Amino acid sequence: MRPFARLLVVALSLSILPVAATAQTAPVAPAQRATPPAMNDPQNLWLLDLSDGGRVTIWLRPDVAPKMVERVKTLTRQHFYDGLLFHRVIDGFMAQGGDPKGDGTGGSTLPNVAAEFNYLPHVRGAVSAARADDENSANSQFFIVFQPKLNLDKKYTVFGRVLDGMQYVDAIERGEPPANPTRIVHAYIAADNPPAYTPAPPPAPVTLGAPVTLPGIGPAGKAAPKRAPAKAAAAGQ
Repeated sequence: MRPFARLLVVALSLSILPVAATAQTAPVAPAQRATPPAMNDPQNLWLLDLSDGGRVTIWLRPDVAPKMVERVKTLTRQHFYDGLLFHRVIDGFMAQGGDPKGDGTGGSTLPNVAAEFNYLPHVRGAVSAARADDENSANSQFFIVFQPKLNLDKKYTVFGRVLDGMQYVDAIERGEPPANPTRIVHAYIAADNPPAYTPAPPPAPVTLGAPVTLPGIGPAGKAAPKRAPAKAAAAGQ
C-alpha cells in the first residue's frame, strides 16, 4: 500500500471512532413523569375527621403511588379507618395510624402492597405508607410527617400530602402509645359526598350507681338491716 493511501485509511478510522463512542455513551432521557391529579380533584382527596377537633384534607397521588392510593380508597370506602387510633406519635417526627390492633402489628385482610418509592420528599405534611422491614409489606398503616425527614426518601412510599387541617395533625396526642390517643372518627373520599365535619360526641359522664351494701354494713358505714334468708329455689337446696 502506498504511504499516502495508508495515511488516508488511518485518518478515516480515527474519524469513525468518536462517532461510535458517542453512540455508546449517549445519555438516556429520563422517563417522563405521570401528570398528578388536580389538587381539587374530589376523587383524590382523602378526608380524615379527627377526634381532636377537625377535618384533615389529604391530596392523594396516584401518579406516583397508584397501588397504595387504591388501597387507601378501598379501605376508606369499607369504613376500615373509622374509629382507629394514632398508636405511635413522636414529637418532631410523625403520627402513625391505620392499625386495627392499635399496636403497630396489624393490617387489613387484603394482601400487602409492593413498594412504590418515588421522588416525593418526606416534608412536613407528607403522608407515607408504614411498613415492616420488608420493603413490600405496606398494607393499611400510614404516617403523617410533622417535620421534614428526608432520610426516609425512597425508603418509604409517599402517597399524599396534607392540604388543609395540619393544625389538627399537630394536635394529635403524643406517645408510644399515647395515654389518651387521638382517633379517626370517620374517613371519606371527597367524591363520595361526605357530610360536613361533625365533632366527636363528648364522653358520657360518669354516674355513680346505687350504694353498695357490704355484708353487715349499710350505706355510709351504718349497720345493714338483717334480711331473712332467701327461699331455696328448689327442694333440698
